[in-house]
Amino acid sequence: MTKQFRIHQSLRRRLLAAIATTLLIPLSVFAGEGTKDYEPGLVETELAAGNTVLLDYAASWCSTCKRQERVISKLRSENTAYNENIVFIRVDWDTYSDHEISIMNNIPRRSTLVLLRGDEELGRIVAGTSEAQIRALMDLGLST
Repeated sequence: MTKQFRIHQSLRRRLLAAIATTLLIPLSVFAGEGTKDYEPGLVETELAAGNTVLLDYAASWCSTCKRQERVISKLRSENTAYNENIVFIRVDWDTYSDHEISIMNNIPRRSTLVLLRGDEELGRIVAGTSEAQIRALMDLGLST
């Protein structure tokens, strides 16, 4: 492999990465501030601040979780009120399945969505992927 060919490959990779990043920017704009990754204390802090929180218990290898994520992203891009009124927090199932955040909320499995406000659970979905079902849960977060 010649030096010129390696330089060409490197430039090509950088160009493709820049294009991919540019194409993804609109998705992040639609998703508002995005989804926060769970850290101990985050949920309590958000709830104490008066925020409504949607916990998404997911695993990277879970096809049901990925379907839920696609539906949630679609709904958030169609209705910015979700981003304005709900804090979305992803709880990594592989890391936190036996953690206090899962035990305290009685989470039976990954692909569980739980909507919280104050000290109240407003609703939950276990392994559901229907757009109507997820929209109905998220709509609960818009009501005061």
